[in-house]
Amino acid sequence: MNEVAGIAALDLHKNPFTETVLEEMDIEQLRQEYFRLLEHTKALEVRVRKSEERRRALMHILSDLNTVNRKLTDQRKAMIHILADYEKDRSKLAKQTERLDNSRRALMHILQDSHQSNLRLENSRKAMIHIMSDLKVTTEEVQRREQELREKQEQLVQAGKLATLGELTTGVAHELNNPLNNIGLFIGNVIDLIELGKGDPQRILRELHSAMQQVHKATEIISHLRTFGRAASVSREPVAINQVISRSLALMHEQLRLRQIKVQLHFPDKDVIVIGNAIQLEQVFINLLTNARDAMTEVTPKAITISCTPQVDMVEISVCDTGPGIPIEWQQKIFDPFFTTKEVGAGTGLGLSITYGIIKEHQGTITVENAPNIGALFRIQLPLNRSETESEKR
Repeated sequence: MNEVAGIAALDLHKNPFTETVLEEMDIEQLRQEYFRLLEHTKALEVRVRKSEERRRALMHILSDLNTVNRKLTDQRKAMIHILADYEKDRSKLAKQTERLDNSRRALMHILQDSHQSNLRLENSRKAMIHIMSDLKVTTEEVQRREQELREKQEQLVQAGKLATLGELTTGVAHELNNPLNNIGLFIGNVIDLIELGKGDPQRILRELHSAMQQVHKATEIISHLRTFGRAASVSREPVAINQVISRSLALMHEQLRLRQIKVQLHFPDKDVIVIGNAIQLEQVFINLLTNARDAMTEVTPKAITISCTPQVDMVEISVCDTGPGIPIEWQQKIFDPFFTTKEVGAGTGLGLSITYGIIKEHQGTITVENAPNIGALFRIQLPLNRSETESEKR
């Protein structure tokens, strides 16, 4: 307060107008003026303090505003980044939307194609049902035809056997005539011994035993003919091929003997076993022997050679004659049905065709060629019995 008064006094000294006013005023007025000035000074000080406070408050406000501005700037920058990211995301979303739209359109096409495919599959299924139905009918018809063909083939084989039996009749009759004559001779001796009263039991028994042996021989010939002549079943069983050939030669023996045809056999020591039908295989070799017999009518010497050669899993049987052979142009069709080189009425042309069919049914092969300096050579290959082959390997 004194400082204010001092300042005011200094101001009075410096101000000429004040000095003039002071001279004109009295002490009381001065005092009043002084107090008024003091009050005015206090009021000014109050106002200064308030102004200072407002200034500090304003400074705080400005500082806060500056802070807020910085925050707003940071937020604006963050917003700019957010907007940039949003724009990128929006661009990506637009591309994804476009891809999804393309995928949707592609899916629609796929669904349409799938629907068309389903329709085609349904039509194909219906067509397949019709085809399967037709196939079933066709299969049944084929099976029926195959059964008819098998029956016809069996009938053909049987007809071939009967034709062969017809050709064998003369020789078989001669073979039966011998044991029948012997039986008559032995029985006649027994009757003579009894009538003359020379009934020696031992001699009668010998004559009767001899007669029975001839009966067994005739029975064996007839039984073999009956077995060969009956319709063969389609069963397959292990068969000794050398025994089949021997039985075939037994039926053909008399015819071959009358024509002075020699037979040479080359067999291994052990039996060669194949899986087959003995009667059908017997017919094969009778047909081959008959052809060889007819081919050597006008040649000398007359010989048939039969060889049997076992291999790894096959056996090869060769039948070779000394006839004139078979021309090359005939070898390709010699196994055709009804093909024959004989005169009309001398052959049916079924023998080799039946032979070819039987060998094929036995999973084998038959070929023909001309042997060097000899005649026709038929080669037959048949599979060996696997069980026999495996046991030999062990």
